[in-house]
Parts: sequence; structure tokens; C-alpha cells
Amino acid sequence: MANPPWGNQTRITEFILLGFGTGREVHLPLLLLFFVIYIATISGNILIVVLIVSDQQLHTPMYFFLGNLSCLETFYSSAILPRVLHSLLTGDRSISFTSCIAQFYFFGILVTTECFLLAAMSIDRYLAICKPLHYTAVMNNKLCAQLAAGSWMGGWLPITITTSFVSQLLFCGANEMDHFFCDFAPLLTLSCSDTRVVDIVNFILASMCAFPPFFLTLATYVCIITCILKIPSTSGRQKVFSTCSSHLLVVIIFYGTLIIVYVLPNSSTLRSLNKVFSVLYTILTPLANPLIYSLRNKEVKEALRLMLDTVYLSVF
Repeated sequence: MANPPWGNQTRITEFILLGFGTGREVHLPLLLLFFVIYIATISGNILIVVLIVSDQQLHTPMYFFLGNLSCLETFYSSAILPRVLHSLLTGDRSISFTSCIAQFYFFGILVTTECFLLAAMSIDRYLAICKPLHYTAVMNNKLCAQLAAGSWMGGWLPITITTSFVSQLLFCGANEMDHFFCDFAPLLTLSCSDTRVVDIVNFILASMCAFPPFFLTLATYVCIITCILKIPSTSGRQKVFSTCSSHLLVVIIFYGTLIIVYVLPNSSTLRSLNKVFSVLYTILTPLANPLIYSLRNKEVKEALRLMLDTVYLSVF
């Protein structure tokens, strides 16, 4: 349904992010919780990048993609949480129109890139587990670079198109946004322009960015699990399956919440739950990814031990 025309009303220049409510009694616990999550997320992802760059044993396709993911998660969290922490600490919930569009743009690039990057990582794991004899020949440096570059390009292009449409909308009435960051649906709710074209464009682009990578990732993990079940050793089967099942759980949560928020019709029921779903993929997923994808790996643990030993010897 089109929003009413704005007539002679004054065009607003800033939004008020309502965040997680106005009750001051919840601000301090949320501030402490999100601060710990942010520090842990940034520290974990930067640590993984440092280990991958510094340790020759980790210069493999799998860790190349994990390094890309960790870089992405670092920027990802930094696009959202510092603004949330500032709001909880100072009580200032205002954000300028330009800053709001910029946050939407950069966050959109990162979250869309992650969709494609997770799919690229699943292809790498499929080849390593299901086609081990062909893995080295197929997953060479050139293909790794192409998949990574394609993921980042795939994140940049659709969001640039969507943001160009959103930035041309008129905002002239209410400026209170019932969210903790500038996201697509809350922005359109406040617009007094006709948003039907933007909705259609977003639906098409979001579907293209979410469904193909999701189904590709799901298909590769089905093949991986099928191969794992053929492993004769029970202990080996359980070890590999526990890792893959953790990966698959994160993928399902990440893609599932994205599809609910950006692809499904924006009903009143879903609108009230959007903040809950958004917390899953904007705050918790970047925290979980370093633990699930990297820090449980034997090679990463060994690289971390060697780095700590080196630091200890250089200090003492």
C-alpha cells in the first residue's frame, strides 16, 4: 500500500532509533551485554585474521575463506554495535538521515557478501570432503580469489541498487524508527513516498541474494553429511559430523532470519519480531562464527599455541 503524499510537510533530517525500549533500568544490563559481545566478536575475528596471515600452515583455501569471513564479521559488528552502545550509554537515540542511509548501505553490503561467502565456503568443504582427490587441482589460488571477489561484488551491487532507490524516498512525517539500526523495512515504514517500486526491487534482489546461496549451501552440506555417514570409523564420523552440524546450524539460523526479515511479506506480526530476528544475524552470528568455524579447529589451536609461546619467549 502506498504511503500518503507529503504535501507541504517539512522533510525530516534525522531519525530516532527506539532501540530496545525507553526503560532506563534495562539500558545498563544491555550496555554491558553488548559491550562484552562486541569486544569478544572483534577480538576473536581479529585473532583469527592474525593467525591466518602469520602462520604458513594456515595458508590454505579453507582458511583463506575463513580469513575473509572474519574480516567481514569485524566490519559487520562495527557497523551496528558502536552506535547501539553509544545510544545505551548517552541516551542519544538520534541519527542523521545521511548517517542512517550510510549505515544501511554498508551493513547491507556486508550481510549480502556473507550470504555468498558462506556458499563459497560450503563449496570448498564439499570438494575437500566429497572430492578429496580433485580438491588440490580444482580449489587453486585463482578459483579462491574468484570466489572471494565474486562474493564481495555480489554483496556490493544489489545493495547499491537498493540504496539508490531508498535514498530517493521522501521522509516528512514521523521520524521514530522502532529498531536498533537503520534497516530496510523500518525505513520504508517512515517514508511518505510511494514505496511499491522499492518493495518490488528489494524483494527481487533479496530473493536472488538469499535463496540461491542458501539452497547451494544446503545441498553441499547434504552431500557432505552423506559422505560422512560412509566413513567406517565411528569416532571419525562423529568428529567430522559434529563440526559440519555446527556449521549447518549457523547457516540455517543466518539464512533463515534473513529470509524472514527481507523476503517474506512485511506483516504486522513479523514486523514486531524483526528486532528479535535481527539480533540473531547482526549480533550473535558474528560472535558465534569465530568459535564454530575456526577456534575449534586443531590447526588454529596449534597456531594460537605457537603464537602465545613466541610472545611469551620474546617478553621473558
